[in-house]
Amino acid sequence: MASLGVNIDHIANVREARKTIEPDPVPMALLAEIGGADGITVHLREDRRHIQDRDVRLLRETVHTKLNLEMAATKEMEKIALELRPDMVTLVPERRKEVTTEGGLNIESNNNRLKEIINNLQSNDIPVSLFIDPDRTQIEASSNIGALLIELHTGNYAEATTNEKLLELSRIQEATSIANNLGLRVNAGHGLTYQNVEPIARIIGIEELNIGHSIIARALSVGLTEAVREMRKLVSNPREKSF
Repeated sequence: MASLGVNIDHIANVREARKTIEPDPVPMALLAEIGGADGITVHLREDRRHIQDRDVRLLRETVHTKLNLEMAATKEMEKIALELRPDMVTLVPERRKEVTTEGGLNIESNNNRLKEIINNLQSNDIPVSLFIDPDRTQIEASSNIGALLIELHTGNYAEATTNEKLLELSRIQEATSIANNLGLRVNAGHGLTYQNVEPIARIIGIEELNIGHSIIARALSVGLTEAVREMRKLVSNPREKSF
């Protein structure tokens, strides 16, 4: 059974749209935990477009489950992670003009820098996950540079047409099996919703699903605690059904 990490970046997006003090993502994280979140995920971007340094400092002090810090593999972010000491770090690609993360890391083209930051963080007891596409080459490269975990990018699955969805799902299933056989722990996320999460949640070997936008959108109707509770039920007890 997969656990649920709730990404609260979009709460900060609303705040930063007006450059004000509300809504504050820090107390909202507690509401997500009350609803059943197994962890809180935030992406501290280099341009600080939503989550701010103040947010991650306070979240480190107040999150009761676990704090997953998404970040680019830069010296600045490495320094912040070593000072903050989150429960885990997920290294993600980052481009200034993107609306959201558009794909996985290219491990081979960033081999030396990624290996360095992985060694520095994990030697300080901060486990590192790499956000990658469900691709054998990227999975094997992740294992070779010492990552403990990977997070499979589910964006292509989420955006696929009905006819293509089974193919994308099979790629994620195969990628999970490859990673597990290499000793890698597997998380997954990106674009998952109340409508498409159950087939992913049924995949044996995926430990955690990280979901943000769909939960925050649902929270506008029913509140964050209930929105997390509803998603938690789908992740914990996915129904046996086809597309």
